[in-house]
Amino acid sequence: MELPKRRPEFDVDAYMAWEEDQPERHEYLGGEVFAMSGGTDAHYTILLNTATSLKVALSGKPCRAFLSGMKLRVDRADAVFYPDVFVTCDPRDRQPEASLAKQHPALIIEVLSDSTAAFDRGRKFEHYQQIDTLQEYLLIEQDRKHADLFRKNSEGLWVLHPAGEGDVVRLESVGAALAMDGLYEDVEL
Repeated sequence: MELPKRRPEFDVDAYMAWEEDQPERHEYLGGEVFAMSGGTDAHYTILLNTATSLKVALSGKPCRAFLSGMKLRVDRADAVFYPDVFVTCDPRDRQPEASLAKQHPALIIEVLSDSTAAFDRGRKFEHYQQIDTLQEYLLIEQDRKHADLFRKNSEGLWVLHPAGEGDVVRLESVGAALAMDGLYEDVEL
């Protein structure tokens, strides 16, 4: 995320209407908007590999994967984000009123960059944890074959499951398995 753009503070509904007319994407947090920056070749290759693997794994299931152009609204945090990839299996996210923003993901995936890693691991994760339906949060590094999967256990605690080269990330929330080597296909590290 970049520095906040100076605009009059507005609520999430005003942001949603305003955002539809913008040429670039902005995330919303507590009345402020933040312009989204572009990513690297590695970032978008990992994103595409991840989304493609999920699309195949989810075939025939009631779950849908979305890429970074779909908004995720987190009402408890007064926020709207554009996760790199997320999956929702909730029928409420298939309703017509959810066509511009989803609210009930089971899985969120972020591809980390130097400029976003601290926010994605920290404050953004805190906001995501306020989503009742969220079961897993996967952070994929783009400069080495490494990912951190946080899974919510039966006690409501988030448990870390790291993965490295040659490993398989098991996404229990959506019944999918992602081979780490496949996530990094065509990525020059």
